[in-house]
Amino acid sequence: MPINKPIRIGTRNSALAMWQARHIADMLASAGHSVEIVDIITIGDKILDRSLSKIGAKGVFTEELESMLRNGEIDIAQHSAKDLPSNLAQDLPLIAFTKREAAHDVVLSLNPDFRLASHEGAVVGTSSTRRRAMMAKEFPQHSLVEMRGNLQTRLEKLKLGTCDAMILAYAGVHRMGMESYIVEHLPIETFTPAVGQGSVAIQSASRLDPVLVASIRELCNDELTEACLLAERSLLAQLDGGCSVPVYGHAVQCSDGFYLRGGVLGLHGEIELTASCQGTDPESLGKSVAQDLIAQGAQTLLQDIRKQIAS
Repeated sequence: MPINKPIRIGTRNSALAMWQARHIADMLASAGHSVEIVDIITIGDKILDRSLSKIGAKGVFTEELESMLRNGEIDIAQHSAKDLPSNLAQDLPLIAFTKREAAHDVVLSLNPDFRLASHEGAVVGTSSTRRRAMMAKEFPQHSLVEMRGNLQTRLEKLKLGTCDAMILAYAGVHRMGMESYIVEHLPIETFTPAVGQGSVAIQSASRLDPVLVASIRELCNDELTEACLLAERSLLAQLDGGCSVPVYGHAVQCSDGFYLRGGVLGLHGEIELTASCQGTDPESLGKSVAQDLIAQGAQTLLQDIRKQIAS
């Protein structure tokens, strides 16, 4: 049921984030809701001369928006689900997940013949510790260069010759209309994506009117995506992971419920711990895969990684 005052959506002000905010706004407006978009620049957008792992804060793209939720400056915040910390405050719940785009990574290059396996000594841009570790494991012949900034900034760096190719999430590339630069789609089995990749998460303050929450969920939430992401985020929470460490997890629906595969890599791809499981309860499934990884030494590996990053 529409409310009289606008629903204020908080968002980062990058082109991709604004696309996502408008996407949410359109879904809400379809039921007659009035909507206002409130955009800000987060700490993760301001500090571009350091990798995310070096900035230190877990919520580099979310903290300011969470403060605005608590202060009543916005009603909901939209986030790329992959940017969310593994654990959120109880008073700031996630209330919806949009239908997931294809979750895999892609390679972009100005050279249409570029392929990671067939080129030697290329310079590849990425800002993700997960992708850097996977590249070191699968394609050690290439050099890696830090590639921070929004998608348009990264594309300009590619055009300026900063790198020969770069790796990004397909979802963002698709939403920004940059598919013409894609030269390779990376298989999920090899380059398993970050937890939540491909979906937009909606966060609110717990004080938000339950009737409004129910309306937002009805309009924006995809139940299959939600179940998969609950499994993935359960895995991440058990490992206390985030975007600054090379942890991955991807869940899909299967005949017996859901199948989740997760893993942890060493920073340089020198070790990879993997686990998978099927189950019907998403959160229990995530815990089961995490416990398997912990039994293999995941917590010790992650502690070592955090020490290496901090040094």
